[in-house]
Amino acid sequence: MGVEFGRVPGGSWDFASPATPGPGGAALIGYRDTGGGGLELRVAGVAAVTVLIEFGEHGLLIDDAGGRRALGGFVAGLPLDAMRIRGERAACVEVRVSPLRAYSLLGISPRDLGRGAVALEDLWGPRAVRLRERLAAARTWDERFTVTKSFLVENDSVRSPDPQVVESWHRIVGSGGRVRIGALAESVGWSHKRLWGRFEAQIGLTPKRAAMLVRFRSAVDELLAGRPAAEVAVACGYADQAHLCRDVSIFTEATPGSLSANYLPLIARHRYRAWGKFFQDPV
Repeated sequence: MGVEFGRVPGGSWDFASPATPGPGGAALIGYRDTGGGGLELRVAGVAAVTVLIEFGEHGLLIDDAGGRRALGGFVAGLPLDAMRIRGERAACVEVRVSPLRAYSLLGISPRDLGRGAVALEDLWGPRAVRLRERLAAARTWDERFTVTKSFLVENDSVRSPDPQVVESWHRIVGSGGRVRIGALAESVGWSHKRLWGRFEAQIGLTPKRAAMLVRFRSAVDELLAGRPAAEVAVACGYADQAHLCRDVSIFTEATPGSLSANYLPLIARHRYRAWGKFFQDPV
């Protein structure tokens, strides 16, 4: 059975999460606008490939690296630029997948996703339309999560990155992004050039950029908990607060102060709590 998070105070949103993860360890949540207040999200990069499926009647309005577009859902990779998502009476299932399983579950390499949102129809064609229709026809969150998981299973294949890339990714995530990048190639027995090329081709970022992203996500959790930026910089292994500010600016186009105080509107705060923390690939 799904875990119902219930409604946001004021009765404006419903949130839910399945009791078990999807195939390949995919994480899922669902949220639905029940009060007509509208969806308003600003999304920065996360150490996962994200799938957002809108199954209401109005779709989503996306502002990203590709400009402004009306979409029924999208897939976004790791090299994501800051994105704004808006919707009227939005109803969504959101999925986060490790980049190690993105190709096998979604049928596309994270690198090929680029820096913006890829429309579901561009990736899956008529199958994406049928997926949205099935979600719209479902009556409960359990049914919607079952539909989504079944869709992912239909795509599932045995394709996966090289073992050396997998090991490097786990080292980066396991260290919170504080691994010595120069030592990665030596630890997996590859040349620096070979690891950099294969890692970027299969994950979507260079090892250095991936480490920046993972460390940034750890810092985001601390900032949103209200911890001062100077303390966050030390706790997350930044050389100083200026380097933390640089990464926050790169990934969110904001400052640590605005991120901790004003960055998340009500709907985004509840979405963040529904996830627990921003999804990181478990090691």
